[in-house]
Amino acid sequence: MADKSLKLAKPAPTPAADRGAGQETVYRILLAISFVHLFNDSIQAVIPAIFPILKENLLLTFTQIGWISFAINFTSSIIQPVIGYAADRKPRPILLPLGMCCTLAGVGILAYAGSYILVLFAVILIGLGSATFHPEGMRVAHMAAGMRKGLSQSIFQVGGNAGQSLAPLLTRFIFVPLGQSGAVYFTFIAAAGVAVQSYVARWYRSMLDAGYTFTKRAKGRLLDPARRRSIRHATLVLVLLVFVRSWYGAAISSYYAFYLMDAYRIGLDDAQIYIFLFLAAGAVGTFFGGPLADRFGRRNLIMLSMVGTAPIALLLPYVSLFWAGVLLTIGGFILLSSFSVTVVYAQMLHPGNIGTVSGLITGFAFGMGGVGALALGNLGDAWGIGNVMIAASFLPLLGLFSFLLPKDRVIEQWSKV
Repeated sequence: MADKSLKLAKPAPTPAADRGAGQETVYRILLAISFVHLFNDSIQAVIPAIFPILKENLLLTFTQIGWISFAINFTSSIIQPVIGYAADRKPRPILLPLGMCCTLAGVGILAYAGSYILVLFAVILIGLGSATFHPEGMRVAHMAAGMRKGLSQSIFQVGGNAGQSLAPLLTRFIFVPLGQSGAVYFTFIAAAGVAVQSYVARWYRSMLDAGYTFTKRAKGRLLDPARRRSIRHATLVLVLLVFVRSWYGAAISSYYAFYLMDAYRIGLDDAQIYIFLFLAAGAVGTFFGGPLADRFGRRNLIMLSMVGTAPIALLLPYVSLFWAGVLLTIGGFILLSSFSVTVVYAQMLHPGNIGTVSGLITGFAFGMGGVGALALGNLGDAWGIGNVMIAASFLPLLGLFSFLLPKDRVIEQWSKV
């Protein structure tokens, strides 16, 4: 009797589980996790935004700046698949608020760090918080999606891309006037993230207690070696496409401002506006990409995103300042329209490993994009930034590899076996 009364005391999880399993989309959870994604990525954007301030305050070398960049990229991106793999084996909703607690501590330390070692420690904490959030956040988005997987990932991912797009504005309006201590204001954002994550974690736990599982169809797929090879090849192509998208995105967000300053003789403040146009348009593209993919096909949207960006990228180094703003806006929208769709496509390829594959696509692949930014920086020193931007404009042509991806109906059949 005691056991039965305990079960009757928790009537809510069962309908919630049904909704998350496919009947309805739980928008309140999707919006909550999207807002936290915005909080998380806007805080992470603080790191590159504050580089000039840190260099001046602590008399850092470019090598030390590079190690700070490596620390945030490694901890926030490269280890995401590891955390995702662990979460697939044993989901832990408590990681959501704990991750934001790490971020809260890191940004507080960063605001008043008076030494290089403290800065490194702070960015590692922020990176760990981000690495913890992303795989579990995408699992929550998948759980709350119902039948609208593309829309749910778009809602989740648009928060992160919107947060990243704030970096140029953070530089212009916060860190230039306030300096390093301006980072302290982000502790309030992190604290709000902890509160929202606690709410999401309670819903997540109720779904697990109600019997929700991510691994219903995973076992049968392992019995067919030919299909396993096809899935592996499709995954490699998908990761390659994300690499290309990340490298080109890094070229624009990290170096195009220098190109504008050199080629058009404009100031840093004005150059940041053009980078904001690219990133903000990308956030809008991220939101609309999911619903468009649900309607017209995920593979089709990925192909259009990659191939459609190529002519814009090739024209960009040669146009006037006005048309550069226009092309950056259009190109950002098209390029990042596939941001959430690649995650959903990967989840369809690996339905029993949502956390692992989500961490792979948005973590490891984008971490490699950071490595690409480092490589492009070295080339900029050797060739000049103008030649680097011209060379980077050819990167989207590699999007032609998207034609090697299996069609949607094929991977849907694979996931049902």
